[in-house]
Amino acid sequence: MRIRQIALVAADLDRALGDLTDVFALKVGFHDPGVGVFGLHNGVMPVGEQFLEVVSPVAEDTSAGRYLERRRRPGMAGPDAGDGGYMVIFQTRDLERRRRHFADEHVRVAWEIAFDDIATVHLHPRDTGGAIVSVDEARPWESWRWAGPDWRDHISTTRVTGIRGVEIQSDDPERLRARWAQIFELDAARTANVLALDDGNWISFCEAADGRGEGIRTVALSTRDAPAIRDAARARGLEIDDDGAVVVAGNRFSLD
Repeated sequence: MRIRQIALVAADLDRALGDLTDVFALKVGFHDPGVGVFGLHNGVMPVGEQFLEVVSPVAEDTSAGRYLERRRRPGMAGPDAGDGGYMVIFQTRDLERRRRHFADEHVRVAWEIAFDDIATVHLHPRDTGGAIVSVDEARPWESWRWAGPDWRDHISTTRVTGIRGVEIQSDDPERLRARWAQIFELDAARTANVLALDDGNWISFCEAADGRGEGIRTVALSTRDAPAIRDAARARGLEIDDDGAVVVAGNRFSLD
């Protein structure tokens, strides 16, 4: 199982996509009409063979809209105060077997769909904690319906080459790490706070300390030109923290 896509949620889709494409030199390759069923519109950007997505509500009373309200940054006003990480999409080769395991672990399926080339299940966030999670099986393995039919034509790796991992914050990171290790059948004993995935990907867990509650804190990127990324972030007036991570669309991105 590997990380294939990370979704962010933003109040202003165009602004978030503009910041992400400019800072990381990415290209929007697809706007998926299928997310309309959730009251959303989106944009998907290839990051090497993986993807960053931004979703934004276009209807009242959506789960994404409620998430924006729930994770507003303390002391920050404006509609984009809740922007940030939203969803982790894993890719697996054995979805049906994993579905049986999810049931054994009392994890409900909140939504599912299947096509000839991909099948997906969204897990109920109250049963997983941490983030909204999707587990998908693509056929063939290297394909990805959610990025559109010609996503490879939009790959740009001048600054960013891939997604390495995701850091999730929680009031009880040890409990959450143990829960994810159970649900996703991962080795919880390798380090105190990291779960290893395939392709060198990882999920880590940390204490929530920014007042936003449980959720995605950091997306770790493999980069070719971290100085250019930071220069572009500064030019757009975006935050760069003491560790050199940039905050774009309300989400912290570490640069490796």
